[in-house]
Amino acid sequence: QVQLVESGGGLVQAGGSLRLSCAASGRTFSSYGMGWFRQAPGKERDFVAAISWSGSRLYYADSVKGRFTISRDNAKNTVYLQMNSLKPEDTAVYYCAAAEDLYYCSGYGCSDLYDYWGQGTQVTVSS
Repeated sequence: QVQLVESGGGLVQAGGSLRLSCAASGRTFSSYGMGWFRQAPGKERDFVAAISWSGSRLYYADSVKGRFTISRDNAKNTVYLQMNSLKPEDTAVYYCAAAEDLYYCSGYGCSDLYDYWGQGTQVTVSS
């Protein structure tokens, strides 16, 4: 069992930066693939980024590639999402998720493959 708690969301102007954190409980955190997703009002929960258990494999949605960076610290049971050059279209609730394998996709097709989810943290980017 893995429990996830996100933090770090907030209100930021376009062009600004935020770093989201996802703290996990459970002794097997280091064996899970971790992902970040986001959901804007009235839309599906879209894939943003994913990282393998070792951190050696990283995947990003095209919309965030070059601006967002996913990382993890297994000693701290934490995964991060560094978000730079934020745009108003990045506004959404951001969720971290854990899976026993590593899944990534274009759009929302892989959210069902993740087993554990946090409660989400709101990110609002003003223009």
